[in-house]
Amino acid sequence: MITWRRLAHDDLPLLKSWLEQPHVARWWNHETSMEAVLRDFGPSVRGEEPGEDLLVFLDHDPLGLVQRSRLADYPEELEPLKEIVDVPEGAVQIDYLIGDPARVGHGLGTSMIGAILERTWNELPDATCVVVPVSAANIASWRALEKAGMRRVGEGDLEPDNPIDALLHFIYRVDRPGR
Repeated sequence: MITWRRLAHDDLPLLKSWLEQPHVARWWNHETSMEAVLRDFGPSVRGEEPGEDLLVFLDHDPLGLVQRSRLADYPEELEPLKEIVDVPEGAVQIDYLIGDPARVGHGLGTSMIGAILERTWNELPDATCVVVPVSAANIASWRALEKAGMRRVGEGDLEPDNPIDALLHFIYRVDRPGR
């Protein structure tokens, strides 16, 4: 069973170890010093960020991280997306990782995405849709989005998380059920 809670200060060493894993580092390209992890995730842990960092569990064991935010709270991410696709008011964005390399490739990413989508509809009644830009080169990620019921609605150039990647991103979206 997939569950989660907000990331806490005591979780940051675990997150640091996940960010150091080659399969995560390839796509997140995050500085992995403890100072950098505190700098970038500390504001969310302290409730100073509008977005959420959620520690995901599978049967009580840590599995990964989901970041969830309202796009309107991050205009630096919203504006480039709006140049490529229609982004309705109330759009939410997610990002995700599975920390343990032994758990990658078993459908858990799809399950995690499906669970966060369901929870988003329940917890954020004004959320109109979930929009996810993903590097076109990250095939496993966009396939997990598709398997979780999201559809590709566009493609275009966005700044990649990792500078070794091309600018091309696929944009995925799922609308609130019943809309």
